[in-house]
Amino acid sequence: MYWMTLPLRRYADFSGRSRRMEYWMFVLGYGIVLIILGAILGVMGVLSSSMSDLQSGAVNGALMLPIIVFAIIGLGILIPSIAVQVRRLHDRNMSGWWLLGVYIASLIPFVGFFASIGLLVLLALPGTVGPNRFGPDPKDPYGSLNDADVFS
Repeated sequence: MYWMTLPLRRYADFSGRSRRMEYWMFVLGYGIVLIILGAILGVMGVLSSSMSDLQSGAVNGALMLPIIVFAIIGLGILIPSIAVQVRRLHDRNMSGWWLLGVYIASLIPFVGFFASIGLLVLLALPGTVGPNRFGPDPKDPYGSLNDADVFS
């Protein structure tokens, strides 16, 4: 649970670096929440509407509830998800502005597919070992203890 909620605790922190574990556990936790919430709200919506309403195409308030809840959760999680992606790029020693480039490239139909795949690969690759221009290594924030100067 710690890794799933860490990006929410670092809500709008676009500086520093994030480990792969932090990003992928956040994505997993967000996916689990959406699946559970979707199942609950879907059952509530189906049970509260009659078959005649569904056939006539009328949308009642019970069917709008899942849409509104998903929109509120999506807006609330938007900033932390962008921030953790930027920090993952920082861990690869890349500027966070690359993420904006991928988002803009995603608006172009054929190019967007390959840009999204490229971003997915970048987020899955390990970060640079040791400190880089964005901060210390999140796996070893105090520096390596195996340096030769420690024993001299």
